[in-house]
Amino acid sequence: MDGDAWATLADLFADEAYASVKGYVRTYVMHQQLLEQLPAPPATVLDVGGGAGHQSFPLAQAGYDVTLLDPSPAMLDKARQRLGRLPEEVRQRVTLVEADGEHADEAVSGRRFGAVLCHGVLGYLEQPEPMVDQLCRCTAADGIVSIMTANAQAMAVRPALERRWEDALAAFDSRREIGVLGVPGRADTVDELGELMQRRGVEPVRWYGVWLFVDWLEFGGAELDPGDAKEVAATAAVELEASRRDPYRQLSRVFHLVGRKVGAKPTS
Repeated sequence: MDGDAWATLADLFADEAYASVKGYVRTYVMHQQLLEQLPAPPATVLDVGGGAGHQSFPLAQAGYDVTLLDPSPAMLDKARQRLGRLPEEVRQRVTLVEADGEHADEAVSGRRFGAVLCHGVLGYLEQPEPMVDQLCRCTAADGIVSIMTANAQAMAVRPALERRWEDALAAFDSRREIGVLGVPGRADTVDELGELMQRRGVEPVRWYGVWLFVDWLEFGGAELDPGDAKEVAATAAVELEASRRDPYRQLSRVFHLVGRKVGAKPTS
């Protein structure tokens, strides 16, 4: 697609989606999962397809040195606006780069990072391999690769909850859907992505679910109030616990896979 494909979606994605209960839950749950796996600050973090920085700016606030890479000028404008509201010491730890994630290595001039994130991006690509290759390539020895994408094992959940029964029946054998932003998407499995990582020297160490109950409630028609801080916090706590346990994580519409790049073998 020519031009900035996200130009018309930037406001919807960066402002409305993340201001919802589901958006807050995603950011909170992913942040807690990342803190369990990331090297300690001030380690370097590359956020590939990082959009407006909802996931990586909290890491900069926690002391990490963050490079946010995104191909969309509109999304990077949103990132600059949000970055401008943060303290100067945090802004100094963030670098914005306009580039396609499938050319990330070139865009960062071969720099290697302690952690490379790619959240909510693979589903918009025809094939995951080129992006996974770049993510693993940009990761330093013993560094972390973090991928969040749609769960191919749970494709029937959304249409069923929306009572689209014919679509739900077809979804059991499908990897594709029109996402909540109206954009076509594709799903992957934990095992398949883990194998792609392993071929590139990154060993999967843990995977999590991301959304479960908030998805069921939203697609079932329930109204979730982002202004009810107590309710939102309680929801996030339940989602975090579910994200770590079977069978709950297996039913999450989205999964989060973390791998560690195998360090260089010592020379004798």
